[in-house]
Amino acid sequence: MVRILLPIVLAAALTAAAFSAEPLYELSGRVMPERHASVALHGATRPFSTATLSDESGRFSFKKLQAGTYTISVFVPGRGEARQTVEVGPGVADSAGRVKVTVRLESGKFESDDARRRGATVSTRELSIPARARREYREAQRCLSRRDVAGAVAHLRRAIEIAPRFAAAWNHLGTIAYQGRNYKEAEDNFRHGLAADPEAFEPLVNLGGVLLNLGRVDEALQYNLHGALRHPNDALVNAQLGMSYFLSGNLDLAAQYLTLARQIDPAHFSHPQLLLSEIHLRRNERAAAIEELEDFLKRHPDAPEAPEVKSTITRLKE
Repeated sequence: MVRILLPIVLAAALTAAAFSAEPLYELSGRVMPERHASVALHGATRPFSTATLSDESGRFSFKKLQAGTYTISVFVPGRGEARQTVEVGPGVADSAGRVKVTVRLESGKFESDDARRRGATVSTRELSIPARARREYREAQRCLSRRDVAGAVAHLRRAIEIAPRFAAAWNHLGTIAYQGRNYKEAEDNFRHGLAADPEAFEPLVNLGGVLLNLGRVDEALQYNLHGALRHPNDALVNAQLGMSYFLSGNLDLAAQYLTLARQIDPAHFSHPQLLLSEIHLRRNERAAAIEELEDFLKRHPDAPEAPEVKSTITRLKE
């Protein structure tokens, strides 16, 4: 499933032009322990989606990728889904343009047992989605694998015309709108997704993120807290909850949830290290702030924020 997060407060905007002249890369990965698994790759900041199966040794690869931040989603029948952020770009690739990643299927990376049990039951809403709407949804996925965003949107809109209560299609439309910085449209789509299926987690967490971008912090806090209570091992919702508390002025709880997000997924595209460094600076903990910023650079050497972060580290060390 597709999810997002603002980069809010300290993260810079990304533009398509920044990637137009860059080479393409290969992401070469392995699932550990070795096993067959479904592996999906989603763009964290731009619309993109593709999927494959790992082989019996857990190996998988995605080719012809643009530089950027991606979310790897590994699904293992009987255990659930684990997610991990990966950076693709010149700072992490070898001389052949290959980025290597290992996804370790540790217990803490999966959803909680309660969440998995809830997710194991297919809702009657999902079963009621007509085959025609599902075909449109699959075509949208194929369009995104070719970076045909307009085609994907057209298929998703046809899907919700056929099935107005197709929560996943509403959520995907919201994600695309969000990544295009059309925040009000994204909010409307996520709310439609939640109305279609009040138990759906994806539009819930995405709504919590877009409300932060819209400056509605109190409302965002409610959604993000609810999401964290439902899925306590989810990096995205913990990062958003930490941001909500930060913007509300509660630095202690902000640090608690941002630290948890970083522990779950150290390279998460929300960049929890940046806000954690700000919290440390407000507490006059300069060494801890530097440590967070250096960890950010280690994991995101090609990030647009990297030059400014380097300058900040230099100033803090003077």
